[in-house]
Amino acid sequence: MARMPDGPAPPPTVQKLRIRYAKRGRLRFTSHRDIQRAFERALRRARVPMAYSAGFTPHPKVSWAGAAPTGVASEAEYVEIGVTRALVPAELAAALDGSLPADLDILEVVEAATPNLMERLEASVWEIRLPGVEPKAAFDAVAAFVAAPEVLVERMTKNGVRTFDARAAVTAMEAAGGESDGAEPAADGAGRAGGVRDAAEGDGVSAGESGVGEGDGRQDRPCAILRLVVRHLTPAVRPDDVLTGLGRVAGLVPPVPPQVTRLAQGPLRDGSDATPASVSVEALSDPLDPDRVAAGSAGER
Repeated sequence: MARMPDGPAPPPTVQKLRIRYAKRGRLRFTSHRDIQRAFERALRRARVPMAYSAGFTPHPKVSWAGAAPTGVASEAEYVEIGVTRALVPAELAAALDGSLPADLDILEVVEAATPNLMERLEASVWEIRLPGVEPKAAFDAVAAFVAAPEVLVERMTKNGVRTFDARAAVTAMEAAGGESDGAEPAADGAGRAGGVRDAAEGDGVSAGESGVGEGDGRQDRPCAILRLVVRHLTPAVRPDDVLTGLGRVAGLVPPVPPQVTRLAQGPLRDGSDATPASVSVEALSDPLDPDRVAAGSAGER
């Protein structure tokens, strides 16, 4: 029979809080495990009254949801924590943000008033910048990708090489160029080979945050921009899988590593697999809206 740990039980969880944070700049190259460590240190520095699990090796009650892969930036990462006394979300946001390293930024904290945040993270909106790729080549590749009934790609997993359909997860895709590039008419179908706004405009993501022009010293060469809405399937389809698919169906191979940013994640706005009205953050609902409504503090997104 297992021996129970000595001492009193840990204080109970009296409140759960959901945190939206951004991973920007050089921190996009940080592994998720290192992000976890940075948060744990910040929680201690901010003197957050964390709730702990019971047992011989208590752990702070921190639950991560839908973390972005290493090597990409994100404006929509989520984590939930449990605390032993009620906190004011805005005060926690300020204290925690001041304790985190630069480029790891707290965007919002809300009290968890509903269950199943992870289930609401149905899809992501991604932006992929392709320095050195002509917009016309990107338009053509997007058109070929969305016209294909399936796009099989391979990925090495812990169980060996796995083949899966990258096309099935992509509900919408657009291509565009920089300010000097002309937009082409949108094509019909789940993806649109049409122009979108420069991704630095309107969604709170600056060129520096997306990594535009980093490391190569060239600002005048072409830079195609892809935006896509990707459902969270099993196995997960990542932006690099979509790029592999674009290379397979259209021979699109970026000359330098792409710069990838997750702009949003949450439920598809119409609640179905139908094509979103736009390839932007507006394609998804805010996953924290149900908590705001349940807490009686619904506000603008």
